Amino acid sequence: MDESGGSGQPRSGTDESTERRPDRMGPATDPTRPDPAPSDTAHADSEPENSTQGSAGTDGAGDTGNSSADRPDVEDTAAAPEAPQPSSTRSEPGTEEGPASGPATSGDHSPEGAHEPRRPHPDAPTPHDHQATPHLDRTLAHSGTTKGRPPQRPKDPRGGLLMGRPFGVPVYVAPSWFLVAALITWVFGGQLDRVLPELGAARYLVSLFFAVVFYASVLVHELAHTIAALRFKLPVRRIQLQFFGGVSEIEKEAETPGREFVLAFVGPLLSLVLAGAFYGAMQFVEPGTVPGVLLAGLMISNLIVAAFNLLPGLPLDGGRMLRAVVWKITGRPMSGTVAAAWIGRALAVSVLVGLPWLTQSGALGSDAVDNVGMDTVMDALLAAILAAIIWTGAGNSLRMARLREHLPELRARNLTRRAVPVETDTPLSEALRRANAAGARALVVVDADGNPLSLVREAAIVGVPEHRRPWVPVSGVAQDLTDGMRVSAELSGEELLDALRAAPATEYLVVEETGEIYGVLSAADVERAFVKAMARPN
Repeated sequence: MDESGGSGQPRSGTDESTERRPDRMGPATDPTRPDPAPSDTAHADSEPENSTQGSAGTDGAGDTGNSSADRPDVEDTAAAPEAPQPSSTRSEPGTEEGPASGPATSGDHSPEGAHEPRRPHPDAPTPHDHQATPHLDRTLAHSGTTKGRPPQRPKDPRGGLLMGRPFGVPVYVAPSWFLVAALITWVFGGQLDRVLPELGAARYLVSLFFAVVFYASVLVHELAHTIAALRFKLPVRRIQLQFFGGVSEIEKEAETPGREFVLAFVGPLLSLVLAGAFYGAMQFVEPGTVPGVLLAGLMISNLIVAAFNLLPGLPLDGGRMLRAVVWKITGRPMSGTVAAAWIGRALAVSVLVGLPWLTQSGALGSDAVDNVGMDTVMDALLAAILAAIIWTGAGNSLRMARLREHLPELRARNLTRRAVPVETDTPLSEALRRANAAGARALVVVDADGNPLSLVREAAIVGVPEHRRPWVPVSGVAQDLTDGMRVSAELSGEELLDALRAAPATEYLVVEETGEIYGVLSAADVERAFVKAMARPN
């Protein structure tokens, strides 16, 4: 596309080719509804990541990779672009048709605008490099109500019971944690009955204490990720303790493979350190006592957490470490994500098949089982849940990586609609005539000095009958500009989405760094471009 410059006359945004405009009597379409391009259903193969954002690793079997934390809320059938979701590091116990009408579409910027005066004569149409398209006022008027909204960051759920804010990061205990705490209490209590039968019913209090301390060590694992992320200036949304361990929601991705490797490795490293600390403490207590049994259980549990998380497949920490290595070798983070995610899927299948077999064969230290009993069913169910979490997390990591790869394609300068400036008392019919003559699809209300005051809303135009438009001033169908509705033409990718989320609206005024008007950006156009980008293969 050709970009037009200029010092005064609002620069043109993108314009739709005249060949693609509907005929005067053609059916109207909703300019805010995205084209039926297939969306990425695989949260890139898969997602939101919840989560913009951040490395996609996890700690422990329960990691789902990039949380997709963050799914935009949209009140229309149009699919809003999803921002990259926070990365989750877990530890655990174990052919687009452009809008038919409305001001603006994508197209070329005319270089001729570079010499146009800032404030044109009221009767002079805005120059355009394409042939003027007749009857734009009619197509605009019948285009339908604009319902497109900017991509919304999903409401950040509290995530359960708030336990504190270490390093300024909220720590939540999800309701599912109480379920796993009860399960650990029951299972560990049964083991204590065999080792320390004299405890009686008190063994369940000891088991509950074990469950609490174990999850405290999981929290330390997650805090290691959090501290490393904060050290690299990566925002952390929250830490959540849940059924299959913990998750640290890091909102941005590490900038280098080295940082990615460190960010993933510190979690298992801390688990190994904790295992060593519990082993050291065992040397000062009697082996057959309650403290001895607790310390031994905590040492073994932390060793299992560290070992499992070091497996080289996403969404585990080991998968993120593998991703960092492949990223370093190839120079492409996407290559690392693909390799680690597919290995993660292979791990999921191995867990689904291998864990029940190892348990039943006695390879894990228990007696071999010849018949199918309740324990075998429970092992198979646990393996299925674990495998599903790993498989889903690997897919989410792929989807989030694909999302981040396509985000830079969303550029405000390329998506901006060509706009025509009109004064506040200009009749709506005259304003639409000027837009049609200029080939523009957006109207900006300006004062006598050419300073923008408000944007004419497409939805409001539709609500004004055609016979009344000569008597309705554009100011009556315009939305006053706020600071949040002015966005820079240089914004792209995640920065653009963040700017739109900060001030929800259907249209935004796009300006140059000098403050000159560049055009109008429609949230619906951003949504449509996002869906189209995500539908393209890598």
